[in-house]
Amino acid sequence: MTTHSFLIRDVPKDDRPRERLLTEGAGSLSNVELLAILLRTGSKNESVLTLANRILHHFDGLRLLKDAAVEEITDLPGVGEAKAAQLLAAFELGRRMVRLQYDQRYSIRNPEDCAKYMMEEMRFLTQEHFICLYLNTKNQIIHRQTVFIGSLNASIVHPREVFKEACRRSAASIICLHNHPSGDPSPSPEDIEVTRRLVECGKMMGIELLDHIIIGEHKFVSLKEKGYIH
Repeated sequence: MTTHSFLIRDVPKDDRPRERLLTEGAGSLSNVELLAILLRTGSKNESVLTLANRILHHFDGLRLLKDAAVEEITDLPGVGEAKAAQLLAAFELGRRMVRLQYDQRYSIRNPEDCAKYMMEEMRFLTQEHFICLYLNTKNQIIHRQTVFIGSLNASIVHPREVFKEACRRSAASIICLHNHPSGDPSPSPEDIEVTRRLVECGKMMGIELLDHIIIGEHKFVSLKEKGYIH
C-alpha cells in the first residue's frame, strides 16, 4: 500500500491555512495554522495541522518553542532537520524584524522610549541580562552591549566593565537595563546598590547614568523615576 505525507492540500479548501491567510490575512490565523504553513507537510500518520498542534502542545506554546534547540525539535516524531530548520529560520527572522523597527540612532527621551526599545527582546529571557545603552550628546544610541548574564550582584556587575565601553565609544551618557525572568520588575536591594555604585562612578568620570530600567512581563520600572538616580 502506498503511503504519503499529509499536505496542506489534504485539508478541505475552506479550512486550508494558506488560503485563509491570503483571503483573510495572517492575523486571522491561529498559532497552529501559522505553524502548519511553515511545516508544509505532516507525516504518513498525521496531518500537518495535527503535527503543528502536537509541536505547540509539547513546548507549551510559542514561548518555549522559539528558544528550542534543533535537537529538541527533531526529537519529536515526524519532525526532521528540514522542518526544524524552517521553524528556527522563521523565529530568527521574527527577532530580526523586531530589531529593525529601530535604527542605530534611536533617540531616548524618557524611560518609556527605552523600555519600548528593549522590551520585546528582554521580556522572554530566562536568565537576567545586564545590558548597557551608550548614548551621544543628543541622547541617541551609539552602541549597546550585554555586560553580564546571571543573577545581579553588586560585586559582579563592576562599574569598570560598564564605563570601559563608554570611554571607548566616547559616550556622553549611559542607560542600564536588566530583566527579571519572574516578570515582576520590582527592584531588589541588589538592584538599588548596583545603581548607586554606577551613579557615583559616573559622576567621577563625567559620564552620566541617565537611568537603570528593570524589564518585566510587559512592565518596567525606572530607578530614575523611583528616585534612586539624582
